[in-house]
Amino acid sequence: MTERLRVATRASPLARAQTELALRSLRRADPRVGYEVVTMRTSGDRTARTDRTLDFTDVLDRALEAGEVDLAVHSTKDLPARPLRRVVIGAFLRRGDPRDCAILRGARRLRDLPRGARIGSSSLRRRAQLLAVRPDLEVVPIRGNVGTRLEKISSMGLDGVVLAAAGVKRLGWGERITELLPVANWLPSPGQGAIAIEVRAEDRATLQHVRAVDHARTRAAVEAERAVVAAAGGDCDLPLGAFGRIVGGELELRAEWFSEDGRTRVRAERRGPVDRPTVTGADVGRWLKLAAAPTARGLAPRR
Repeated sequence: MTERLRVATRASPLARAQTELALRSLRRADPRVGYEVVTMRTSGDRTARTDRTLDFTDVLDRALEAGEVDLAVHSTKDLPARPLRRVVIGAFLRRGDPRDCAILRGARRLRDLPRGARIGSSSLRRRAQLLAVRPDLEVVPIRGNVGTRLEKISSMGLDGVVLAAAGVKRLGWGERITELLPVANWLPSPGQGAIAIEVRAEDRATLQHVRAVDHARTRAAVEAERAVVAAAGGDCDLPLGAFGRIVGGELELRAEWFSEDGRTRVRAERRGPVDRPTVTGADVGRWLKLAAAPTARGLAPRR
């Protein structure tokens, strides 16, 4: 391992903040190593289209695989369920807040919004969850970084937006949150709130360096959640929520798969050993896929 590592990140304020959190942890683990931050624009950063799933990892991961950088820092929920063959997740930092949050104008809770209120969301899952509890809402597709989405409350005349709480808090805007949506009845995206550090699989020295900051409980939970998505046959293009946690020495995993209009959903819950999270996650994902197929065409993933 070199004494100065090149770290790839997106240029958005949230990506830079998350990269600084990762570097802070790495510096504490070994202060002898220096870092050079390399900012990149992904294909997802280059388009504002709302009719397709955006990839916010492609350019960073290809640069990592080619040896142009040594590390890549991502929001775990942005990572594909099946990473590139030569790239591995060397560490998950301790998970931040996994919940979604609502930032509303003129109301404190989603249930208090007037009929027909317009809520912005960039996620198929959030759209389905919103329509499941408030089918009268108009869910408006929006794109952009966190700041851009918050600005659209005014610029597009929205009554609010729903987005990941961790990102809002990491940018120092936690006081703007009007409602935190509990995971008990509003499951987040798989991996939401967790920061992942990727490394080339063959770079054993850097991998060992990064593993010093790996948080075991976060890894178990997030690997189970990601295995749900992989077994169900999709990535962040599925209206699917999943959340794992360690309870009494076991991994507890819950997941839901919605139709895009929120009218139908299937649920699954499993417990399994902490040291075999992907087995539990794959079991849940396969069950969801089988359960969804005969009950609702709308539950199939968008192609």
